[in-house]
Amino acid sequence: MTTLHLETASEAQTEALGRRLAPVLPTLHLIYLRGPLGAGKTTFVRGLLRGLGHGGPVKSPTFTLVEPYQIGAVSLCHFDLYRIADPRELEFLALRDYIGSDAICVFEWPERAGALLPRPDLDVMIRPSNNEGREVQVQALTQAGAAALGAFS
Repeated sequence: MTTLHLETASEAQTEALGRRLAPVLPTLHLIYLRGPLGAGKTTFVRGLLRGLGHGGPVKSPTFTLVEPYQIGAVSLCHFDLYRIADPRELEFLALRDYIGSDAICVFEWPERAGALLPRPDLDVMIRPSNNEGREVQVQALTQAGAAALGAFS
């Protein structure tokens, strides 16, 4: 499938990258965000939400595990699974209901879910590089993801 390799030089550019991807979000259902602590995953999500028109605060769902957003007709659910020790804990989140809905589901730390999550449309890896810079790899893993990346680039 299609893979994009991008670099950002600052937190503002990482957010701007998320904004650039926002127009293709309604064609997607599941996005994984990977990378170490402090890599900029929530900053990227803030950009996605700003690009969709959300003007309110965007907080990391590290303690709430999920933050739902409704922007016009688009629903986006931002998950942070960092604190999940056992994938069975996700049963209490009604994970299947979220994934079975029309919402765009964005997961930070998806590997913590084990095999409970289906294959994502996009798998985004964010890694720190020079000072505030980031290396961002966006890989399409479904046809919808490939079409979205084709429209994005």
